[in-house]
Amino acid sequence: MDSNIEKNQTRLENKLELESFKIETDRLLLRPVSMEYSEEIYKEFDDEITKYMSPSTPEDISDTKKFIEESTKGFLKGEEIVTVILKKDTLEYLGNGGIHHIDTKTPELGIWIKKGAHGNHYGREAVAGLKKWADVNLDYEYLKYPVVEENISSRKIAESLGGKEVLKYPHTNQKGVQLDMVEYHIFSEK
Repeated sequence: MDSNIEKNQTRLENKLELESFKIETDRLLLRPVSMEYSEEIYKEFDDEITKYMSPSTPEDISDTKKFIEESTKGFLKGEEIVTVILKKDTLEYLGNGGIHHIDTKTPELGIWIKKGAHGNHYGREAVAGLKKWADVNLDYEYLKYPVVEENISSRKIAESLGGKEVLKYPHTNQKGVQLDMVEYHIFSEK
């Protein structure tokens, strides 16, 4: 078969997978990020949310749309899965989560939940759903979960999944702020 036809077939299969991909938990539905959520992501991904994160707050909606485009490309290439996190019963947008570098032996988990939904353990449930998906679908050595040392809520997520603190290091985020990071390793239950 011609290599261009094979590439196009693979793209088509990945596109179909993109459209049907979902992770369900008791209360949540995780679907691939899409332009449908650009306004909500832009509105919710503010300075308070990005305080403990590497990316900075988008300057305008075009930054959010670029993030969505890049995330979709990463999905189609088999490099990452970036999702919107929705409340299953109402489809209310709650935040974003993902597994980056899924084409390696050490993928990286990431999560953020909008301020109005904090305190409901949605982050913990979403990350547990992502990990469960990874356990079934990926061949990995461990999942990385980097978190700012003072972000106790996020550290509790890693620890709830059996994450082991293995590394501390400084990291300068996109705003130029130095963050003290802790990296957890979370192992498969296979």
